[in-house]
Amino acid sequence: MTEQQPQHDGVDRITAQWRAVRPDLDTSPMAVIGRVSRASRLLERGVKENLAVHGIEPWEFDVLATLLRSGPPHVLTAGELSSAAMVSSAALTNRIDHLVEKGLVDRAVDPAHRRRVLISLTDSGRELTNRLVEHHLAGEERQLAGLTTAERDQLTGLLRRLLVTLGDHAEDPGPRR
Repeated sequence: MTEQQPQHDGVDRITAQWRAVRPDLDTSPMAVIGRVSRASRLLERGVKENLAVHGIEPWEFDVLATLLRSGPPHVLTAGELSSAAMVSSAALTNRIDHLVEKGLVDRAVDPAHRRRVLISLTDSGRELTNRLVEHHLAGEERQLAGLTTAERDQLTGLLRRLLVTLGDHAEDPGPRR
């Protein structure tokens, strides 16, 4: 049996260059952050290409998926949607306008609180989003195919710990009712 040669990535090349010109520096933080940044860009590109097959942009999917995962009746206030989708209210307004034009969401004044706007999935928006979620998860599965289940679990735990350390705290990851 032949021993497999270790594989190298672009970050290995960059850190090796830094070690050559500045051997006094510890490049280990660069090795981690460079890889997380590069992985993020590559994963985002994969998601964009995967959704483009359906003529959907990632930001459209984010809004639609946020409404779908809110549970029936798939309605959120504009403020709740803005917070859950992690976009400003100004950006959300433009996104909702676009999705209303496509017939994927409806916008209505909340009859109980006339100053609030309710955003809901239309029937076609719900059907499309259900199909997209399945397609999206299949694409993510392909992107992670090089990792075993144990490696995915380990990476998930490490990235969660990093995010919490950086101040990313979820209020409550459970279902809303």
